[in-house]
Amino acid sequence: MTLARKITAEGIGTMLLLAGVVGSGIMGDRLSGGNVAIALLANTLATGATLVAIILAFGPISGAHFNPVVTLAVAWEGGLRRREVLGYIVGQIIGALAGVAAAHLMFGEPVFQTSQHIRAGWGQVFSEFIATFGLLSIIWGCSRVRSGAVPFAVGAYIMGAYWFTASTSFANPAVTLARSFTNTFSGIRPMDAPGFIAAQLVGAIAATFLWAWLMPSLPKTAEDVVMSHSERVRTHAR
Repeated sequence: MTLARKITAEGIGTMLLLAGVVGSGIMGDRLSGGNVAIALLANTLATGATLVAIILAFGPISGAHFNPVVTLAVAWEGGLRRREVLGYIVGQIIGALAGVAAAHLMFGEPVFQTSQHIRAGWGQVFSEFIATFGLLSIIWGCSRVRSGAVPFAVGAYIMGAYWFTASTSFANPAVTLARSFTNTFSGIRPMDAPGFIAAQLVGAIAATFLWAWLMPSLPKTAEDVVMSHSERVRTHAR
């Protein structure tokens, strides 16, 4: 698979992810009648379902990272050529910003906004460490022994983490950056974003080192992180 195709897959997948996160946040907020729990539940279900779908669709092309810390961790473990890392991350960030813009256009909002949604404090930052540590643990554990389960495990974990973390589980620097450009239900103030991103990086590093010790084997290519070679062959043969 060419690098251009991989980067395109990462960009489009991340765009759809952010359209799902921000769009469902707007829809949930508008339809919930001010009930934040219902709005969050709608946001949770839509995000989890979107994650499963886009990982299944784009996984055979790029590995379906959609997340700079996943890309960095995969490259560190040898599952992605290091010369491809920058392209992946740029594609993810551009896709994330495009997804926010698409959600705003669908709901008649200004295309880009500066978020005023306060997400400050050590509890929120620590939540992002836990959320990202858990996400990378799910990816590493499943990809080593049951790669076909990764899309469902990731979707289920993020749905759970929406509710058990104080931050509602961003767990993704590209998502965090993009959500600072929406002053809607899913937003985060730009001044709060750096703390989230730093915690996400630390959480990803911690999980990667832990799993390198717990279970050292890792698929050899980016595509295998989501789907094993035999599964890809069966998919393309259908």
